[in-house]
Amino acid sequence: MPELPDVTVYRERLHAFVVGHRVNGIRVLNPFVLRSVEPPLSSLVGTTITGVRTLGKRLVLEFEHGRFLVIHLMIAGRLRWRPPGKALPGKLALAALDFAHGTLYLSEAGSTRRASMHLVDRETALAAFDRGGVDPMAAPVEVYARVLRQENHTLKRSLTDPRLFSGIGNAYSDEILHAARLSPMQLSTKLTDEEIERLRAATQGTLTARTDRLRAEVGDQFPETVTAFHAAMAVHGRLGLPCPSCGAPVQRIRYADNETNYCARCQTGGRILADRALSRLLKSDFPRSLDELEG
Repeated sequence: MPELPDVTVYRERLHAFVVGHRVNGIRVLNPFVLRSVEPPLSSLVGTTITGVRTLGKRLVLEFEHGRFLVIHLMIAGRLRWRPPGKALPGKLALAALDFAHGTLYLSEAGSTRRASMHLVDRETALAAFDRGGVDPMAAPVEVYARVLRQENHTLKRSLTDPRLFSGIGNAYSDEILHAARLSPMQLSTKLTDEEIERLRAATQGTLTARTDRLRAEVGDQFPETVTAFHAAMAVHGRLGLPCPSCGAPVQRIRYADNETNYCARCQTGGRILADRALSRLLKSDFPRSLDELEG
């Protein structure tokens, strides 16, 4: 799922490509993508895009007359740009906005349709999509600490809760916790002031570095490859590969559609965290530490 670095670069490139341009046509290629009926999507034809903003992991296109198109890419949704006259992929394309200089379209891989679009009137209606999380890039340490300690959750859950922090998901929470040398299972209310300062620095440093890397990769083009997995990741998606800091094999906990990746040596004092499915299968043979795993 695109997270804060990805949606930030999307916002910047959308601003460069479509702000100030008039919509000549709108195509809904899959009816499930449009989740609102009033105002009608056709009302945007002939209007001009005046701005782009983000709300957590959502992208918002601002139009004349106070209307907003809210786009949530979910796990497999992506925005793409094509020059005039170029055909769109029939099975993947969900919706398209046509301009004189090209087409912006929403695609989604796979068969599960989760990406969505909502068209709303006025700022008051748009506010319903704001989950209330603070901007982790702008929060001073006292705000970061207050938000982190207001509910007693694991750090993994706290970082990915959109009511607490805006724009952090499964991938970057792993990277942030590895950079901070903190266990994903540590409870948020048990952190010391020093640990919170370390976590905040890791949050801002990790997200800034990835955003800068994406900007450099995209340049003045439109983002074509947005993914939660890339070679520069330290632990996310790197099960069994060596930790770049200590060389120990990266570990993973899987649950539902999500996973947590971590380094036992760097983050948990060598302890391997229990994976419900795997520990239930292996029972007493489940390794509890790196020493047992290596033995």
